[in-house]
Order: sequence, then structure tokens, then C-alpha cells
Amino acid sequence: MAEEALSTAHQEKGEPAEAPPEQIRKAVAGAAMGNCIEWYDFGVFGFMPAILGQVFFNASSTSEGALATFAVLAITFIVRPFGSFVFGPLGDKIGRQKVLALTIILMSGSTFIIGLLPSYATIGPAAAVLLILLRTIQGFSAGGEYGGAATFIAEYAPARRRGFWGSWLEFGTLVGFAMGAGFVTIFTLILGDDAMREWGWRLPFLIAGPLGIVGLYLRNKLEDTPLFQEIEKKNQVEKSPLKALLKKHWTSILHLIGIVVMLNVADYIVITYLETYLKDVVGFSGHTPLLIILATIALMLVLIVPVGILSDRIGRKPILIASCASFLVLPIPAFSLMGAAADDRNAWQLMLGLVMIAVPLVLILAVLAATLPAMFPTQERYGGFSIGYSVSTAAFGGTASYVIGSLVTSTGDNLWPAYYLMGAAAIAAIPILLLPETAGVSLRGIVNSRIARRRKPEVVAPGGPSELPAG
Repeated sequence: MAEEALSTAHQEKGEPAEAPPEQIRKAVAGAAMGNCIEWYDFGVFGFMPAILGQVFFNASSTSEGALATFAVLAITFIVRPFGSFVFGPLGDKIGRQKVLALTIILMSGSTFIIGLLPSYATIGPAAAVLLILLRTIQGFSAGGEYGGAATFIAEYAPARRRGFWGSWLEFGTLVGFAMGAGFVTIFTLILGDDAMREWGWRLPFLIAGPLGIVGLYLRNKLEDTPLFQEIEKKNQVEKSPLKALLKKHWTSILHLIGIVVMLNVADYIVITYLETYLKDVVGFSGHTPLLIILATIALMLVLIVPVGILSDRIGRKPILIASCASFLVLPIPAFSLMGAAADDRNAWQLMLGLVMIAVPLVLILAVLAATLPAMFPTQERYGGFSIGYSVSTAAFGGTASYVIGSLVTSTGDNLWPAYYLMGAAAIAAIPILLLPETAGVSLRGIVNSRIARRRKPEVVAPGGPSELPAG
């Protein structure tokens, strides 16, 4: 009844009605499914890097195999920004739904085909070439996935609940990663290490096929976002979205890159590097690190939606500041605890160290999809988000595992993950402090929201949107 009353209030004011709650739920599910598949892939790669290094690169040791796999992840991230320059502006020109249907096909299809590839033992170096080719396709398509999915949810969500609905996108991220890591764990426990190296490694990749079919079905059932349909009907779609974006919003792109640096470094440390770090660097053995990481992710899943709801009440900016401050002071104690836990074989101490990283990470994850789309107007939102996010991810996220692993190996200092994370937080602090508060602000009213404008926008009252000041 409350949703219907608000829709009626909008119509009485001559404003477009909000989408019905059921339609919003379908939009969120369809958008989050693609993100789930993207991070499912990372979960699979992140939890069997040594096996994949031996299968495709004929690595002679687990550490050499892990570094080879991390190098593949880093190399294929290079193409991610190119994908964002293609898919982002395309989504601003032909619509979000059409582009998101294409990206989910490319992402899930490339992950599925990896499970069918011959190994190095069968075709030699060509196996590595094929793996890199498919990862390149996956990275290119992922360049248009997250920005589009976040834009899709943000443009469907009511302004006063954008934090709540946006948090479900990152809920999908964590579920996807947990599924990838979980399937690797289950198959390893059932089949054993030898069978996983011989053929079992294929199974987690093959599961991406059915997941992609489900995701495509969900996305094909959706209409485009109400905001995009509005600018289409009014003939306000940019003829050249990329040109307009780079001309009018380059400062917002730079600030978005700075914010996302912190997210990416923390995210990729936890997702693609931490299990290897705990086993190969600090000396934990068996499946204890993996199981504790999965338990930590379960805790994040419990927290992420409540934090999104909280951001609708107190704003995004206080939560982002809390995340940044935590990453400036907690990483050294956290990684010191993990190292000491390995010496004592203390699982609870390891869990505490992980939680000290996971809680600040969940703070930024919960509000990201609600915050960053508000940095751009509807005509350039998909492109602005996708390009900024993908450039930052390519430069700092995809390379994090390889760079940190190399620094730890070359210097012998096990605290390099902490130093790297603290440096990322220092970079993010500036754009976070400059960020205008956008909780409760209608995306419909954003004309040219340059991030450096620090005037406080009006908050939506129950019944109508407000505007960010024009740049």
C-alpha cells in the first residue's frame, strides 16, 4: 500500500510513477545474476590457482603455478577498460537491458568453454594461449557488466531505498564467489587432489553454463529501466555518449577511479589472493584457510543488506568514511594476527584477522551500487560508471594478486598485503571526502553532478524527487 501511495503521489505531481515492487525485484535479480556469474569465475580461479597453473602452464611448483594463474588474471584485466568503452556508451545509446543480455552470454560462455579446454600435457603451450584468449573475452565482456548492472538497479530503485536495493548487487557478488570457491572445495574433498589435477578442475567451470542460461532468461524477461525509457521517449538519448561523457564528466570519472581503488585492492586480496597467501606465505595447511574464508564471506552476506538499509537512513558518505578509516589503521594488525595464527595453528585468531578486513570491505560493498551511479546523469551513466570502474579495476584490482605476491616473494616481508591496502585507502580518502551525499536524491534530477561540487543536495521527501545542482 505504501508503494502504491507513493506512485500515486508521483503521478499527481506530473512525475513518472515508480516501478511496481515486483518489477523492481525482478530487475534486481536479473542484474545481480550477471554479477554472480562474474564473481563465480573469480572464485573458481582464486581457489585453485596452483592446479590451473600446472594444467595450463606445466608449472613445476604450487607457488609457480599460482603466480602463472594470477598473471593470466592480470593480463586479461588489461582488456576490461576496452570493453567498458564499447559496452558502456552502447548501453547509454541502445539501452541497458540489451547490452546486459549480451555481456552475460559472453561471460558465462567463456567460463564454460574453459572447462572444455585441453591441457598443456595434451597440446603444449597452445593450452595457455587458449586459456588467455577465453579470459580475454571474459574480461572484455565484464567491462560492461558491473557498471550496467549497478545502473540498472539504481535506475529501477526508489530514491529513498536505493541503498537497500543496490546492496543486493554485491550480495550477488559474494554469493557468486562463495559458489565458485565452494564448488572447488566440495569437488576437492570428494575427488581428492590428484583427480582434481587430472580432470576434476573442469567441473566448476562447466557449471557456469547453466548459470548463464538462468541469468539470460531473467534478463530477457526485463524491460529497460524507467529512466532510460523516459529519455528515449523525450528524444534525449545522446547521439555520441562517449564524446559527451569525456567532455563533461571526466572529473567524475577520475574521482570514481580513486574511490574504487580501495574497493578493488581489498576485494581482490580477499577473493583471489588470500587463500594462496595463507597457505604458501604464512604456512597454514589443509583446508582450514579456505573454510575460514568461506565462513567470513557468510558473515559478509549477513551484514551487507543491513548496511545498505543503514545507508538509506544516515547516508552513504559516513559509511564510506568509516570503511576508508578502517583500511588505514587495521590492515597491519589484521595481517599480523593471521601470521601469528599460522604459527600457533589458531583458527579463531585467523578468523579475527579476516574479520578485521572483511567488515570494512562489506561497508563499501554495501553502498557502492547506490553511490556511484549518482555521479552521472542518465544520458551518460552506464558509460561513466563502466569506464571509471573498469579502468580502476584493471590498474589496481586485477593486478593486486600478482603484484602483492611478487613483492612478498622478492622482499620476504609478509605484510605487503597490508601496506598495499593502506596505500589504496589513502588514495580513496580524497574523493570520498569530496563526495556529495546522494542518499535520497533522485537520479532523475541529476544533470551534471561534478564530484567536486560539495553543496548539499535536497533529500527526497516521501512523494517526490529532488535534483543535484548542475555543474
